[in-house]
This record gives sequence, structure tokens and C-alpha cells, in this order.
Amino acid sequence: MTSSPKRTCLITGASAGIGKAFAEVFAEKGWDLILTARRKDRLQEVAADLEKRFGTHSLVIPTDLNEAAAPDQLFEDITTHGVHVDAIINNAGYGVKGKFLDNPWYTHRDQIENMATAPLHLSYLFLPGMVEKGFGRIINVSSVSGIVPGSPGSTLYGGIKSLLIQFSETLHMEYARFGIHVCAVCPGFTWSEFHDVMKTRENMNTMPKIIWLKAEDVARQGYDGVMKGNPMVVNGWQYKLVTSIIKVLPRGLVRRMSGGTSKRARMQKNESRA
Repeated sequence: MTSSPKRTCLITGASAGIGKAFAEVFAEKGWDLILTARRKDRLQEVAADLEKRFGTHSLVIPTDLNEAAAPDQLFEDITTHGVHVDAIINNAGYGVKGKFLDNPWYTHRDQIENMATAPLHLSYLFLPGMVEKGFGRIINVSSVSGIVPGSPGSTLYGGIKSLLIQFSETLHMEYARFGIHVCAVCPGFTWSEFHDVMKTRENMNTMPKIIWLKAEDVARQGYDGVMKGNPMVVNGWQYKLVTSIIKVLPRGLVRRMSGGTSKRARMQKNESRA
């Protein structure tokens, strides 16, 4: 990989779902990849498939972003391989089922580490190199849940996603003049392994088909958005409509509406990871 003239994109949570879809889009566009997630075997399968289909070279580095030291270790490993990171897709994440006190604090701490601290830390580590080269792309996979008012269940999820939106918009404004684009990608319900791991697939299958997005579409829209310099992309016409309506409705009314949907989809105990 060190001799490759192509740009390189680091993707977290790349073994399945939206992360894998982003890997496919960037590979199709001619990028080399650094793929990281917990499951080495799945990452190797993705890497082999992308090399066969697109001729893409992928560096596979298994990482558990629940660990506080993981971003520094990942940065060190990539630096050791002599690879410059031109783009980051901060995609890794998972939901925690149940209300706030249904889970021990370390469960919430790990979720914050994985979904909030790690994206910010990785951006901080790789941003200087992007500034030096005068080019960079950072996508933070957020969610429509970061735009709508909070609702019961998976207590921290929406707040973390909201943080990623604010962070992306601010970082974009701060570093656009250096040739760096930062974008928060905000999908709604998306077909992926997420709900299987959360053990909510049966409940989700009762939801109207119109609400579902394809991971491939989310990734392609995210790619187009960050390349155009859009600091936020809301995926799907239905979610664009929902977020537009929310802006003019009383917040209390929206809370009551979203609370019913959340209770149906998420209110179960214990933790699951994607």
C-alpha cells in the first residue's frame, strides 16, 4: 500500500451495514482503504471482495473502539505502515436497549467512548496530516435521531448523534479553507445488521416499509455530499420531509409522537453491539 498513488480512506465499523457500504462506494471511486472493526474475519472477507471487484488495496486493522486507547493505537498502526489517511468515515456504533438505569454505567461509558469520543479523537489525530496535504474528507455517520427531540429508550443514542452533527458543522467551517470537507450523514431506519444485533428485528419488521433506507443509498449520498462540501446530509426524501416538518411543530408535540415510535421499536433491556 505504501507505493500506491491512490487516496486512502479509513472506515470504522467496516465489517457490515453502512460501513461496508461506504467501503464499496469508496472502492468503486478508486480509493484504497483501511478497514477497522472488531471482527477480523469479516474485515478480511470485505477486503478480499473489494480487491476482486475493484482492484482496491485494503489494510485490515481489527480495533475495539470501546477501549480508550484504541484511537491512539490505530493511529500508530497506520503510521507504522506508512499510509497517509485522506478521508475518515466515523461509522462504528451500536444501540443500548432500555432506559438509563436499566444498564450499568460502564455500558453507557463504553457507548460514549465508541460513538462520541473515538470519532472526535480520530479526527483530531488525522486532521493535521490533512491540513498539511491541503485535502481531507471526514464523514461522521449520525442519524435523524440526532435532529428530532429525544424519546425513551437507548437513552444516549440521540444525544451522541446530535453531538456529531454539531461537531461536523463546526469542524467543516473551521477547516474548509484548508481543502477539508466534513459532513454529518443522517439516515433514518436503514436495513443492516444493526437491528439483528440489537435483537429488535421482529419489532422492526412490523414498521412500514416506506421508512426503510438501503445502506448503499446512504453511503452513496454521503459520498456525494462530502465531496460537494455539504456539512450535513439527511438521507431519504421521507426523512427530509420529517425533519422539515419538525422545525415548525411544537417540540412537545414532536416528543409525544416520537415517544410512541421509540417505545415500540426499542424498549427492551440489556446491551447489544453492531
